Amino acid sequence: MTAPEGFPRAIGRPATGALLAAGYTGLSQLDGVPAADLLRLHGVGPKAIAVLREAMTARGLSLG
Repeated sequence: MTAPEGFPRAIGRPATGALLAAGYTGLSQLDGVPAADLLRLHGVGPKAIAVLREAMTARGLSLG
């Protein structure tokens, strides 16, 4: 299931908050963004990256 912000709920609140604080509001904005850049955000960890990758792949998107 996807949260209203456009991120999968499974990434967790800290990761969602970190992405929103960085200006990302949905999966499409993450298309091409390097995973290493996202991992630098406080609250985004390997689990969140894996969940984001899966959700993005399902939509034809990918991390850089």
